[in-house]
Amino acid sequence: MKINRLTVDGKDYFLPDPVTELRAQILEAVRAGGGYVNIPPLRGGPGIDILFSPGMPVTWTQIDVGGENAEPTASQAQSYEDPYDGL
Repeated sequence: MKINRLTVDGKDYFLPDPVTELRAQILEAVRAGGGYVNIPPLRGGPGIDILFSPGMPVTWTQIDVGGENAEPTASQAQSYEDPYDGL
């Protein structure tokens, strides 16, 4: 199961899949110079309205919280090379 984390101005919001429509709404609000977007809750409830504006720090992260395929396959695994290893 995958959970999406939306970090807005240092605050985390956890969202269920899919987030494609929500991403489009946030992008549209920013392109329009700012606007409110309703962020749905992970579980039931009304969600929360957030005012998005140009220059606001927003980060998306997808977290695998386990399930049938908890271990990444070779194609899913990403190699990481430490840029500071030679220092």
